[in-house]
Amino acid sequence: MGQLEINNLTKVFGERDEEVVAVNEIGIDIEDGEFLVLVGPSGCGKSTTLRCIAGLETVTAGELVIDGQKITDQRPTDRDIAMVFQNYALYPHMTAYENMAFGLQMATDLSDDEIERRVNETAAMMGIEALLDKRPGELSGGQQQRVALGRAIVREPSVFLMDEPLSNLDAKLRTTMRTELQELQQRLDTTTIYVTHDQTEAMTMGDRIAVLNEGKLQQIGTPLECYHEPSNQFVASFIGSPSMNFFEGKRQGSTFEHAAFEYQFSTGTAARLDETDTDQLTLGIRPEDIRPATEDDTATAIVTVNVVEPLGESTLIYFDLGGQECTASVSGNLSTRPGEQISIVFPEDRIHLFDSVTGSAVKNQQYSAREATWGNESVGDRGYS
Repeated sequence: MGQLEINNLTKVFGERDEEVVAVNEIGIDIEDGEFLVLVGPSGCGKSTTLRCIAGLETVTAGELVIDGQKITDQRPTDRDIAMVFQNYALYPHMTAYENMAFGLQMATDLSDDEIERRVNETAAMMGIEALLDKRPGELSGGQQQRVALGRAIVREPSVFLMDEPLSNLDAKLRTTMRTELQELQQRLDTTTIYVTHDQTEAMTMGDRIAVLNEGKLQQIGTPLECYHEPSNQFVASFIGSPSMNFFEGKRQGSTFEHAAFEYQFSTGTAARLDETDTDQLTLGIRPEDIRPATEDDTATAIVTVNVVEPLGESTLIYFDLGGQECTASVSGNLSTRPGEQISIVFPEDRIHLFDSVTGSAVKNQQYSAREATWGNESVGDRGYS
């Protein structure tokens, strides 16, 4: 079992006038066997949260509970938690076998035979049986990471904590290890909390993701919920690559007025906006939701292409609109070049609207889990020909 409750967790560094609130009343319930990713920019509090759970930082306020037992004030060795660090933290003078066995030898009363069995079984699972007699200096980065993961696995903990474990690997190996980590977690079915600043890792790995900023929890949900239904403008800007385009403007009746264009809302959207308290709006649209206008469309804007980046399946187009650089992601079959003028459309079912003052979402794009079902013809039916 590994059900973890984080109740109003707060961590403050410094004293009085020099206090820094690194984690501000974060509350998350993590189910047994769940893979939760904490994601956010540097300094958002994600690693501090992980260190509080591990017992490496004292908690200023709040409570941590595993399977109904409070662990807030327990020593790290008593929490039934194993942690994988960003820099692997392997002992350089020990072999891979000794690194994996050391924690069991120091913190448990297991027999030597049982320790050997666990290490060998884990090494076979990780594909590192041939490396057990080697020291860290003789291993590649990927091999060191597998040893560090194996050292955590042999503990058979209730919860795994992983603090940006792939950040020191090259891009290709990161992709490979990302897949291996997912398969490993599913096989072990152990509750895992994974910290990263890379939103691509968060989107592809987590059962749910928790987005943090300035020590506060901004949103928690499945990757697709956070992507399609961001709770505020920060989440919308952080989740997704390339980032969402934003346009600040003002609503006049059923019209959104921007310095470079006007956008006419449907009756339904206008009625929904009537229920809000603000006319200061920010319109957001993801690059992949912008499409070229056809003869049947009323173009949202006519823009001049600045840069074209062909990526094969898709092409990124950069253009200026109202003095700001914007990005559209279109089909790789669409031919355009710098200096060309193109007409673009922001489909209303794909736009997001945010309160410009508070940043809170007023309207998100239309999305349902049905859209994400494998084999549904609507999936990916946003290409351009």
